[in-house]
Amino acid sequence: MRHLWSFLAGVVVAPVTWVLITLGQDGSGRTINRWVEVGTFNTANLIEPAVYLAVAGVLLGLVGTLRTSPLGPLTAGLLLVTPYVGMFLAPFDVRDRVPDGWKVFGDPLPLHLPVENGTLFLIGVMLLIATFSVQRWRRWPARVPAAAPTAGTYTPDEAPTLTDWPPATEPAERDTAPMSLGYPDETPTEPLPRREAGASPWSAPPGGGQQQRPAS
Repeated sequence: MRHLWSFLAGVVVAPVTWVLITLGQDGSGRTINRWVEVGTFNTANLIEPAVYLAVAGVLLGLVGTLRTSPLGPLTAGLLLVTPYVGMFLAPFDVRDRVPDGWKVFGDPLPLHLPVENGTLFLIGVMLLIATFSVQRWRRWPARVPAAAPTAGTYTPDEAPTLTDWPPATEPAERDTAPMSLGYPDETPTEPLPRREAGASPWSAPPGGGQQQRPAS
């Protein structure tokens, strides 16, 4: 489909460019010749032909430089080159076949002017050279969809900033248990025996009772 649209663009651009170049060249030539005759100038008179030439340049640039099908510049180049090439074979017949006496917006349209001065041939050759670009014959690469972010990665909108680093973490619960020198043992221990007044704590029997002293 892109080849068809490019071919149609070349068929349309070639005659439109021919008309625009004719209006621009004829308008510029008559304006400057008039300035020479009267000995003064007014640059506003040159705006209209300059616009015609600028539009023609834009159309040729779009067809010749954009990465589209090469059929567009190839078709337009052949159509623009053909009239000048015909001058080598039958110049009078070719010139008689070029329409004459046409007008656009009241301005004369001498279509033979860009043919005779070689402008169409120059532009046509440039378009033909543009078709030999290798990049024009290649298709645009298919667009690869963006991969979903994996775990541990950030998307551009979620990228960490300096104020977010290091990441805030919740403080760990504080251990309020008393420190011990050994392993914790939850088994209750027996209470120590009560020491009587004046007695040594080491003289008490293990069972907690009092031992009578034997008589001598």
